[in-house]
Amino acid sequence: MRVLGVDFGRRRIGLALSDASATLARPWKTVAAGNTPRASAEVIAQIVRSATSGGDLDAEALGLIVVGLPKRLNGEDTDQTAPAREFAAALQVSCGIDVRAQDERLSSHEADQLLAARERDWRRRKERLDAAAAAVILQDYLDQQPRSRA
Repeated sequence: MRVLGVDFGRRRIGLALSDASATLARPWKTVAAGNTPRASAEVIAQIVRSATSGGDLDAEALGLIVVGLPKRLNGEDTDQTAPAREFAAALQVSCGIDVRAQDERLSSHEADQLLAARERDWRRRKERLDAAAAAVILQDYLDQQPRSRA
C-alpha cells in the first residue's frame, strides 16, 4: 500500500509518496492550490484519480492520505489549522480514501535544511520546498507506525 503525504497551503500544495511498503517517503510534486480548501481538495482528488488510473501509481493501490496539520510550537492551533482540517475532510469525501492528520510543526524548516545541503540557491530550493515538506510530514507519520517483524 502506498501513502500520499500532503503539505496544504493557501497558494501551493506539496505532495509526497511513500514506497509500496509504506516505509520511505519521497517528494512527488507541487501544485497550485484552489481558491478554497474544498477547491484545493478537488484539485488533489483529480491528481489522485489520474495517478491511480494508469499514472504514477500503476499497480500499487493508494491506501491512505496524510495531511499536515499546522500547529504552534506550544501545540495550539494556528490560523491555518481550521482550513487544513476542512481540506482534509473534503479530500476524504472527494477521494473516498482514509485521510489522517499529522502534526507538521517545523516541517518546512526541516525540508529547507535538507534541501540546502544539496542546493545553495534559495530560489531553486523554494521551487521544491512544498513537496519536500510533504515528504517530511509523511516520513514522520510513517516512522510512528508500528512495523511487523518478518
